[in-house]
Amino acid sequence: MRFLSVALLLMVSSLSFGQAAPVAAAVKPSQRFSIDNLDKSADPCTDFYQYACGTWLKNTEIPADQSSWLSFAELDERNQYTMRDILDKAAGAPSGRDALTQKIGDFYGSCMDEKAVESRASAPLKPALDRIAAVKDKSALIDELAHVHLQGARGLFAFYSSPDLHNADMVVGNIDQGGLTLPDRRYYVDGEKDTPDQQQKMAEMRQHMIEYATQLFTLTGQTPAQAGDSAKTVLRIETGLAKASMDRTLRRDPKNRDHKMARDQAVALAPNFYLARYFTAVGTPVFTELNVVNPDFFKEVNGLLETESLDALKTYVTWHVLNGAAPWLSKEWVDNNFKMRQYLSGQKQIQDRWKRCVDETDSDLGEALGQKYVEVAFGAESKQRMLKMVDALERSLDQDIAGLPWMTGETKKQAKVKLDAIRNKIGYPDVWRDYSSLKVEPGDLMGNILRANEFEARRRIAKIGKPLDRKEWGMTPPTVNAYYSGSYNEIVFPAGILQPPFFDNNIDDAVNMGGIGVVIGHELTHGFDDQGRKFDPQGNLRDWWTEQDGKEFEKRASCVADEYSSFVAVDDLHLNGRLTLGENTADNGGARIALMALREMVAADKSGKAAEKIDGYTPEQRFFLGFGRVWCEKRRPELARTLVNTDSHSPGKYRVNGVVQNMPEFQQAWGCKTGQAMVRENACRVW
Repeated sequence: MRFLSVALLLMVSSLSFGQAAPVAAAVKPSQRFSIDNLDKSADPCTDFYQYACGTWLKNTEIPADQSSWLSFAELDERNQYTMRDILDKAAGAPSGRDALTQKIGDFYGSCMDEKAVESRASAPLKPALDRIAAVKDKSALIDELAHVHLQGARGLFAFYSSPDLHNADMVVGNIDQGGLTLPDRRYYVDGEKDTPDQQQKMAEMRQHMIEYATQLFTLTGQTPAQAGDSAKTVLRIETGLAKASMDRTLRRDPKNRDHKMARDQAVALAPNFYLARYFTAVGTPVFTELNVVNPDFFKEVNGLLETESLDALKTYVTWHVLNGAAPWLSKEWVDNNFKMRQYLSGQKQIQDRWKRCVDETDSDLGEALGQKYVEVAFGAESKQRMLKMVDALERSLDQDIAGLPWMTGETKKQAKVKLDAIRNKIGYPDVWRDYSSLKVEPGDLMGNILRANEFEARRRIAKIGKPLDRKEWGMTPPTVNAYYSGSYNEIVFPAGILQPPFFDNNIDDAVNMGGIGVVIGHELTHGFDDQGRKFDPQGNLRDWWTEQDGKEFEKRASCVADEYSSFVAVDDLHLNGRLTLGENTADNGGARIALMALREMVAADKSGKAAEKIDGYTPEQRFFLGFGRVWCEKRRPELARTLVNTDSHSPGKYRVNGVVQNMPEFQQAWGCKTGQAMVRENACRVW
């Protein structure tokens, strides 16, 4: 779990068993920056997103196995091909493999062995289902809940470790709200401002969930009538959990998630959770304190656990075992699971099995596969160039903070201390995870997944009460993303994102600065957004701002929130400017400091070559074109609706236009005039 203080940047051919060395998948010309993507019939000062992406939008269709298509998805698919090559060779070499190659090869091979998966159907679930069925009282049910939590199923609440909010050098346990099947509490509970159409859409999704759950319960042997009753039981319990859950926007404030208390106090807070028994069952180290992220949730659900029958609660726990395993069982389970996912995402067809198996191997053995990935897909030259760019962006942010007219000297001084303390992680970890104790069996996919889940859960639980390991990474090397962690005060860029169109060794600095440069600036700015600003240089939750500066920040942040709340995402749904505030603040700040860094690079080039036009565009214009290309995007309407309710990021169109309309630098570069759409009358600026 990373939610406490981490801000993300964002979310075929047959098997070959040849033994040639794996190679990185080739970059398609369409995936590189090109002026051919532009729509020159559009006015950049009216709709810059259309200008930068128009031809790309016209020529691009969302693949049937995707719910959206953008740079992240293009690069993710390319990485899938690279990893597939690695895994095909690992699985196809039964002798002479090193231990790491054997482990990832056997895991991937078990996933690709459809015949074995079909022959076992749902048999891998029988031990867990039998244990749940045999439970005789509610206190004993918590033992089985602990067991399924360890094996990856969600249910009732969440338990995980994270840096202590007030002593980030130590790891603390957390209990948190959870237990929902649908993406967010809003799918269960109508909001005060929801329109009748929005309420109807949510009601339809609940009905789809009932139909899905009915199908899975039927596959376990229940009659259709019994399965329907079981599904309704699950929805009733989850509706209670949703009502008790904190709104996603409120959860953005770390102060709302800060409720550290004595272990015994937490146990007494909600006696029907039998937390002392649960902690024993999951194998926690001895500890005296933990963080109860949302105490009100546990108080309210404590009553639900009192009133619901044992049979109803057993049905609910059983459901989460079934739902969690469904994507990896026989075809009828997979098909029902995908049908539910279609309602939420609009994806037309399920991905080829090899893609799903590559992703699952990366998820469960990510740093094992990652070691092989970086050998073929990430060179020392890329890392050194990235480090130079990060250094340039940090200098720009330092200058930006120093020149802010609204911030006092005292807070500026503290901000510089924090900026100087940010750690940079590029490409891959210095120390790799040890998987030697994880048992992987050929031909046992579900067993391998359950054992991998338990391996990871126990590894994280074992950290409780111990010093924080700051060398750890929260993403695997092939991941196409990046993040800032407030608790670690670090920015992390996996090797997976350091490729075109974000980063291209063969293109000019202006385009790279508009791509990966803005990404770097985005992550750095997260250290000072509405969440990040509340953490100090050591990663502790501490207010280091003067009262005056804090108020001024909130005023400026409100401008950004109001701006983005005015944007329509899909149909009648507006963006939630408060939910997306951190990402929008980081987008705006990241673009500004990346442009500052580019200007320094151009000024430092005594040859004058860096200032020359390319393809008829100045360096600053190419910077903005590179920025726009990164966010060219198509989404299916179903996914767009889901993301409005759940995602802290704005759609690509507004990640571009929402930023440039606040930038006088953009307006100067493109000759925009007052009154045009990309010239905001009351421009917002935080950083």
